[in-house]
Amino acid sequence: MLNLRKLNFLNMKKLILSAAILAGVMGANAQTPVGTVVNNFTLTDINGNSHSLFDYLDQGKMVVIDVSATWCGPCWSYHGTGALNNFYNAHGPNSTANDAMVFFIEGDPSTTSADLNGTGGNTQGDWVTGENMPIIDLTTTASFENSGLDIAYFPVMYVICPNRTVLQSGVAGQIGTLTALNSYIGDCPAPASQPVDVAALSYKGELIHCEGSYTPKVQIQNNGTAALTSATVTVTQGGNTVSTGTYTGSLATYGVATVNCTPIANFTGGALTVSVTATGDVTTTNNNLNPTISLATNAASQIVYVDITTDRYASETSWKIKNASGTVVASGGGTWTDMSANGTTVRPTVTATLNPSACYTFEILDTYGDGICCAYGNGVYTVKDASGATLATGGEFTDIEISSFKTGVASIDELNTIALNVFPNPATDAVNVVFEANSSDYSVSLTDLTGRVVASELLNNANGTQTLTFATSNFAKGSYIVSIKSNGTVTTANVVIK
Repeated sequence: MLNLRKLNFLNMKKLILSAAILAGVMGANAQTPVGTVVNNFTLTDINGNSHSLFDYLDQGKMVVIDVSATWCGPCWSYHGTGALNNFYNAHGPNSTANDAMVFFIEGDPSTTSADLNGTGGNTQGDWVTGENMPIIDLTTTASFENSGLDIAYFPVMYVICPNRTVLQSGVAGQIGTLTALNSYIGDCPAPASQPVDVAALSYKGELIHCEGSYTPKVQIQNNGTAALTSATVTVTQGGNTVSTGTYTGSLATYGVATVNCTPIANFTGGALTVSVTATGDVTTTNNNLNPTISLATNAASQIVYVDITTDRYASETSWKIKNASGTVVASGGGTWTDMSANGTTVRPTVTATLNPSACYTFEILDTYGDGICCAYGNGVYTVKDASGATLATGGEFTDIEISSFKTGVASIDELNTIALNVFPNPATDAVNVVFEANSSDYSVSLTDLTGRVVASELLNNANGTQTLTFATSNFAKGSYIVSIKSNGTVTTANVVIK
């Protein structure tokens, strides 16, 4: 998704071209998060030299990658600080320190060598002259993104440790100042030196638990110089062992594996202590993790209301409600229009009727990675149940925030006054209608404001989550009403087709 705040295009022609490219390149990704283990890539710079990421990491070097585009204004502003080149001169292969490697990557496959050199039609200037670090001009993003590093926006920066983990990720101008880059030296784990060294790298279990049995999951890494053949994971709570897991196999140096531990019955949340051990491991400082698992909030009914107030860059924001199996049962955003100045927009309340006594997660995504609060408008999101109790709220987050809740049971009066979940709103090519059916017949229709039915569908003896899609590309622009009728009850929701 294009971010007009960050991507400063030189002309409309470039905007149209980049929209087509970046729709495929970026999708709805945010930058690869800190702690992610990356795969190798091999890329060739503009001088014909080949560079393998793991070759530099295996030398014990920290690797800094700046992904920019020649037409990107903020990229050019960061380039003008000279921070990346200065850091390369002080820490790159030709320096006395020789403890880091730096890559400048032009990440838009449509730009040309002329653009890089400042003579093309889609460039902010000369990106090559005076630069000492390797410059790579991507003709395709596949090799880079197959490493697990996303090009979520320009300029995006990654700092990677020898153990293949992302140490820092984000906007180059924020994490890539010379002071910041210098401060990262020494933050990476020490290179492998002992034959046996197993590390508890990250906790992969759910951090919010709804009810019942809970399965701890731990990502381990072999930081030893010899292949790791076995390891044991122990999970304790309050000093008591509540779960265990084992790894067996042959894990190469810096290889990772996820260990699924034994389930904890009737888990009620709280702090866990995770320890991983292996015979002969003398380095114990990296063996432990201390995750805290929260319990889902209990809702008073099966009806929830989602209220979103977006900041200036509303196009970055979208949200979903998922059931326990991961199916999206309600959603919104992703098509909202940006404002021309800093401020907020209150979006229409979305009412979702969910299954009673069931577990759900609410996810809100910001594709740029700076939430909906506060520099560009004090946006906020709130999810409430039918009693008005807050199930989830926030606004100041990075790329994604997830909350969990368990529904209650709606009263007869509540069920008779619920609205539909209709999305997207406004709609262009299609509108989706989602509701929970209860072994009954349902008539769903889309009418214009004159009362003329423009689309309808009849469901007989429907049960469970129902999703209907009405094609709207041939409908006149304007306001429409979605209605659902069942057992004498009529529920409606408004939708705009643009």
